[in-house]
Amino acid sequence: MLDFTIKQYSTLLSALMQENYTFQTFGEFLQNPAERSIMLRHDVDDKKENSLEFARILRKSGIRGSFYFRVISRSFDPEVIRQIAGMGHEIGYHYEDMDFARRINTSGTYESRLHSLAWTLFRKHLSDMREICPINTISMHGSPRSRYDNKALWQKYNFRELGIIGEPYLDVNFNEVAYFTDTGRRWNGHDVSIRDKVADGFNFNFRTSQQIIENIDQLPDKIMFTFHPQRWTDRPLPWLRELIMQNIKNVVKGVLVKHNWNEDA
Repeated sequence: MLDFTIKQYSTLLSALMQENYTFQTFGEFLQNPAERSIMLRHDVDDKKENSLEFARILRKSGIRGSFYFRVISRSFDPEVIRQIAGMGHEIGYHYEDMDFARRINTSGTYESRLHSLAWTLFRKHLSDMREICPINTISMHGSPRSRYDNKALWQKYNFRELGIIGEPYLDVNFNEVAYFTDTGRRWNGHDVSIRDKVADGFNFNFRTSQQIIENIDQLPDKIMFTFHPQRWTDRPLPWLRELIMQNIKNVVKGVLVKHNWNEDA
């Protein structure tokens, strides 16, 4: 079976459902983690319509997932967000305001104003999203083409002041929660990920969804999966295009990782 198809997503979901896990949104996990818990997180970076298909599959299975939207046009769509929220899923802000701030001000005072400007943008974007539906959690967008880590905003500001209860990279103990992300269009893409990776106490090295399914009895009690819906499709030409483009991106990102392309600001 081809990987990164809707069919394979459904197969992985069915396999997880047979393992007696409780499926929780990220917000639910923060407030009351189940003994055996799986969080299905979906970062809507692009092709926002794809997220609707994922949301519908989850709803048919009686599962609530978490969907994080950027505020750029390829992701942000009030009607798509309303539909997914209406299915009972958690909606969060996939923030990248340090990168937005970097692009706005190119004057000599840029560095000193970066965090302040990013904080102003974050509050505006969060307010815009809250006009559509409640937002209680956030998740960093990796912004691989930027030298600035969007999480660096929290070096000077506190998102909890705005009623946000958590951010996965800051509020999950990944020594207790295994983290699987499809970044790089594979499940062991840490070598080609600039920022979507964590230091944890687990040593899994599954490349494909099928390898996860075949070893599902080895998975720990608490897991977070991160999916990027734009990577998953049953349509042959978009599937092939995504494969080719991601392989090219992986080469570039691999070089950036090797040369420590990262700056906290």
